[in-house]
Amino acid sequence: MATLEELGLAGVPREDPLTYPGAWPARSGLLHGDRMLPLTRLVYDDRAPVLAVGSNACPGQLRHKMAEFGLDSPVPMVRSRVTGLDVGVSAHVSRMGYVSASPVKSPSVTRELFVLWLDRRQLDVIDASEGAPLPDGNFRRAWLPAPDVQVQLADGTVLSGAYAYVNRHGVLHDGTGAPRRHPGQRPLLAELLASSQRLRELFGVTPEEFSERARGDVRLCARGTRLFAERAWVTGSGLEPYVAP
Repeated sequence: MATLEELGLAGVPREDPLTYPGAWPARSGLLHGDRMLPLTRLVYDDRAPVLAVGSNACPGQLRHKMAEFGLDSPVPMVRSRVTGLDVGVSAHVSRMGYVSASPVKSPSVTRELFVLWLDRRQLDVIDASEGAPLPDGNFRRAWLPAPDVQVQLADGTVLSGAYAYVNRHGVLHDGTGAPRRHPGQRPLLAELLASSQRLRELFGVTPEEFSERARGDVRLCARGTRLFAERAWVTGSGLEPYVAP
């Protein structure tokens, strides 16, 4: 019953943006307070399955989000093989000081991702953290059904589907029009800053400057988000049809 600190999982990207998406567990477990406990099962029919593609798979970040709303109830985190989905780059600058990950449809790709099994209150917290309830929020929660996206657990169980948070701004492409993969915060910001003088004028020339300037500056983040679109760096995630109107 090791603590998050002992496991190297206590970091919070919201407090240290350049560490985004944070450390992910090596295996499935039950996040309870500051500890990762063994799971007794992999499927929780009374909870909603939510795929974590970014910092929601980081126990320290997840604990931080829940604590903000006064919750300390256990969260099952189940490592899964997910086919049909990849981890792209959100086409917006977060006021947390980073450019976050966002799922993209990719039928030929299989990734190891975590399924969070969330109860109603926990789901409301993650919805709020992603801006899903807001008309101008950055993400929308979408149900991704099998077989379009196949989520297979360690015992061979295949889920009927799972939720994921789809960025309403789209995702950044790799220069060919295909969604680019999120390489981690430091290399991503370095690549973006090297590609645009205007971005450097707004956010500085280093990832450290970018993060420091962006953090908490809603207007600057909105300007950076508009710049992504103005430079035609944005494409669709392919998951838009799954988002409820």
